[in-house]
Amino acid sequence: MLRWLQRLFSAPARERAPSAEAAHCDAAAGNALPLDTLPPQSGPATLPPVSFEQLDRINGAWNNWLFDWHDDTGLELNDAETRALDALAAILAQQSGAGLVRRLPGLVPQLLQSLRSDSFSGSALSRTISSDVVLVAAVIRLANSACQGTGNTVGSVEHAVILIGQEGLRQLITAVAVRPIIDMNSGFYTRRMAPRLWEHSERCAISARHLAAPMNIEPFDAFLAGLLHNVGLIAALRLMDQAARGDRRLGSALFLAQLARDTRVLACSIAREWHFPETVVQALAEQGGLRRGAPMSPLGRLLKLTDYLGKVRMLVENELLDESDPDLFSGLPGNAAQCYSALAASREQAATA
Repeated sequence: MLRWLQRLFSAPARERAPSAEAAHCDAAAGNALPLDTLPPQSGPATLPPVSFEQLDRINGAWNNWLFDWHDDTGLELNDAETRALDALAAILAQQSGAGLVRRLPGLVPQLLQSLRSDSFSGSALSRTISSDVVLVAAVIRLANSACQGTGNTVGSVEHAVILIGQEGLRQLITAVAVRPIIDMNSGFYTRRMAPRLWEHSERCAISARHLAAPMNIEPFDAFLAGLLHNVGLIAALRLMDQAARGDRRLGSALFLAQLARDTRVLACSIAREWHFPETVVQALAEQGGLRRGAPMSPLGRLLKLTDYLGKVRMLVENELLDESDPDLFSGLPGNAAQCYSALAASREQAATA
């Protein structure tokens, strides 16, 4: 299947010169060097953005699936849409959105700061993690998942910390911190959209992390960008439920355009409040640029690719797209095939995180 995907993603040979991306895909198929020995990719031009036409098509299908309603006219906002956008604007005016999503406000920044040091103390981290039952459960679960098939069981946080390691802990703690608490007794939009958005975020984060190193991108930055890509919209779901008052007619074209703009601003604000790297904030901000040929950072381009392919993959899995349609993949960079395969595999990885 991967070879078929590579042919589907790639331009004809006469139009595309051999590149590091092609070597990257060959490695994924088991025909070349391991990932860490591949030649580095250089510069933003090595990952061209998804075309406007592809983005428009997939974002339209994605929004129809998320909202379960679409206004074909989209020329005016209805009352519920106006209330939702006004409530979101009020949050943005306060310049603080992290309170809408942060689960562990004091603990997580402290843990992430400790993990930035190469000489982090496993025992000290274990004591800190032990103060939160959500983190304890996640750390033990991930460690036991790593031990699966060995006959060993991890029963202590300290043992789990040693087994998972620094990089694994950074990713796990960040994912647990950002993961929304989804109350299935809440409103229609939270119940319907939050699980789908979070699954998309986790899968994009995992695949972006896998692809980052050969592109000279810090893997953890790529993981953060993928994880935070939908955080603004997830944070806005409660506001949408409150504004809708049972009305399920949110989703006009004008509403979706303004919602995308404002939730992207909210995501950048949250990332800054959490003191995430500026490269991550920049990549999040760049996702709104639809102008053809607009400059974009390497991380921004990677995030756009994983976002697009993540949506394609989930729509295919829900039988809303035909994976054999070549227009979905035409003109994408060479490593898109590996990205798509990673997104498929990441469903299981996200479930165990």
